[in-house]
Amino acid sequence: SAYLESVSTQKREPSEKYLKEREICLDHFSSWTEQDQIEFVEELLKCMQHHQHGTVNAFLKPMLQRDFISLLPKKGLDHVAENILSFLDARSLCYAGSVSREWSRVISEGMLWKKLIERKVNTDSLWKGLADRRGWVQYLFKPKPGESHPPHSFYRRLYPSIIKDIDTIEDNWRCGKHNLQRINCRSENSKGVYCLQYDDSKIVSGLRDNTIKMWDRQTLQQYSKVLTGHTGSVLCLQYDDKVIISGSSDSTVRVWDVETGEMVNTLIHHCEAVLHLSFNFKNGMMVTCSKDRSIAVWDMISPTEINLRRVLVGHRAAVNVVDFDEKYIVSASGDRTIKVWSTSSCEFVRTLNGHKRGIACLQYHDRLVVSGSSDNTIRLWDIECGACLRVLEGHEELVRCIRFDSKRIVSGAYDGKIKVWDLQAAMDPRAPAGTLCIRTLVE
Repeated sequence: SAYLESVSTQKREPSEKYLKEREICLDHFSSWTEQDQIEFVEELLKCMQHHQHGTVNAFLKPMLQRDFISLLPKKGLDHVAENILSFLDARSLCYAGSVSREWSRVISEGMLWKKLIERKVNTDSLWKGLADRRGWVQYLFKPKPGESHPPHSFYRRLYPSIIKDIDTIEDNWRCGKHNLQRINCRSENSKGVYCLQYDDSKIVSGLRDNTIKMWDRQTLQQYSKVLTGHTGSVLCLQYDDKVIISGSSDSTVRVWDVETGEMVNTLIHHCEAVLHLSFNFKNGMMVTCSKDRSIAVWDMISPTEINLRRVLVGHRAAVNVVDFDEKYIVSASGDRTIKVWSTSSCEFVRTLNGHKRGIACLQYHDRLVVSGSSDNTIRLWDIECGACLRVLEGHEELVRCIRFDSKRIVSGAYDGKIKVWDLQAAMDPRAPAGTLCIRTLVE
């Protein structure tokens, strides 16, 4: 402290020699070119002691700092400032808005809270679902012709309300809060429902009485149109905005117009029941599997033009389920195995072994495959190396259906129970097995 005091004292009382010669030196310095000045200062710094460098550095630091967010708009570069701040997450954007009036103005005029919400909707399926279901999607992206969007303050208030909504949904999953509603299928021959798919407006189901029936999602009233044509139970189906495609124990695959319910195509290839199918019109591809132990890969040009590309054989029992993306086709069978095939070449890649009995259901996304079996377990697999990452035990009978997203696995089994599992914990080998099932739903 005595040394610092002496330094500060020297600063306050410059020497006479320094005062006399300073102006002469500054006059010389200012008459030089910028490059000469830089070289002179470099030489000067070389002559100084280390502690003097520290003092110079402390002096220079604030001079070198720039509030570029405030300065860019003054140069006509508002868009650059907006673009930089648009990479911030919600917490950082809150802090940035508190830095200064100018930062707050850039955030407001750049509609950065709106852009943050749009980014979430584009990258997170939960946000996308909420945007559609809650109706605030109408305030995002480009407004309709003749309409304008609300001011920035609307989106600043909307963001925390969305987070609150998401927290409530997460809490519902954890606590098992749900509404149970029943649909009586009123089928004359049988009440067996083999498959279904739903969205916010409708439920589409395949029945044991050979029909496809649809219900209004809100009122649960049956649509008057019943799709008839199959001569066996409807075992699997999938629909998009154009078509419903169904597979049946009559060994056919049928294509229906989703709006009119008219049958537009029948594919005859498998020689026994079609147990499962998966299609993607954007990729122009469909995969079907059958009790005849084979998998058929189809090229989809249009609903009326679907051509067989390749038949995949290798399973030693009925192929119960298929899934695919741009890289792999994945199939599971009563022979206890999961087989992986190349989507582009249709060549066999590897077999995933581990289940003790036949496999009834499966989903595949990114590197992860989740399968359910009549050995009462669920297995998680890394598709790239074929390793079994985790075995989930808890169901008391055959696991019949399974779905997962980035957070959870939901499984349904012949024990009449629906179980919700923590996927992120299941992927952690240190997590105790007893903590993985978050909730069991049972009547």
